[in-house]
Amino acid sequence: MADTASLSTTTDGVEGGVGLTALLVAAARAIETYRPDSLAQDGYAEHFVLGAEASAHWPVRPEQAPDGDTSPLWGRFARYFGLRTRVLDDFLLRSVRSAGIRQAVLLGAGLDTRAFRLDWPSGCVVHEIDRDGVLAFKHKVLTALSAEPRAARVPIGIDLRADWAGALTSAGFDPTAPTVWLVEGLLFYLPHAAETALIDTVDRLSAPGSTLAYEVKLEKDLMAYRDSPLYTSTRRQLGIDLLDLFSREPRPDSAARLTGRGWTVSVHTPFDFTRLHGRGPLPEENDALGGNRWVFADRTRAA
Repeated sequence: MADTASLSTTTDGVEGGVGLTALLVAAARAIETYRPDSLAQDGYAEHFVLGAEASAHWPVRPEQAPDGDTSPLWGRFARYFGLRTRVLDDFLLRSVRSAGIRQAVLLGAGLDTRAFRLDWPSGCVVHEIDRDGVLAFKHKVLTALSAEPRAARVPIGIDLRADWAGALTSAGFDPTAPTVWLVEGLLFYLPHAAETALIDTVDRLSAPGSTLAYEVKLEKDLMAYRDSPLYTSTRRQLGIDLLDLFSREPRPDSAARLTGRGWTVSVHTPFDFTRLHGRGPLPEENDALGGNRWVFADRTRAA
């Protein structure tokens, strides 16, 4: 087990801090890929997990997971990430196919492989923003696999505390064209002011017709769930203390902020999509997923 004291949110790569959680999500996607009732397929995910020293011993297939689906970590938590992957895949594809959007921005892209595995329409550009170390690790693994993106891919190595909007526009992003934005598994770690600044920047850069999906936690007191099986199993088995990584500041009401600026917003629990797809986590006692919300927003096109 890793020393949790060594996990720093400032670690640039994937071997510690928030970067290590990207490997956790990749392991969950790998396990989901090999389930007989899989909701999402990511053939690259296992290679990230096996390619990092910190995670090389983790399971990447259902039969390798200790206790299987009864495990809070490799069962319920992994299914959560599999469901989230499917729901956000559908959101992206709906935005580019039905709404005709041709540029996507993935903020805190981590080990996301959607540029490689989704069936993008012709002319789509996918901008991936994350720290240099994370993108370098991803590039190394995907290059070794001779992976080819299915859309024009523009990786942008920058910390989101820096001028990522300037880096994005310098890389060819067009703020006058509609954009599909994805902020998956990021806002948990940001202080109140940083989330507000990020949402305001997305709003400023979004032309009419743009869409946005993001994930938040709405618990008033995260520490009330300190002994939730999801947190305790992740801490004991992997040495990742998620509650030490999450911001514990009160969360801003970003959905209301967007609504006030002309976006049409809908807020869902993950359990809504479990019921829709017929598999995934459902509510339970002392539930670390109880406060999670998936938010979808559309900026109305000009008349």
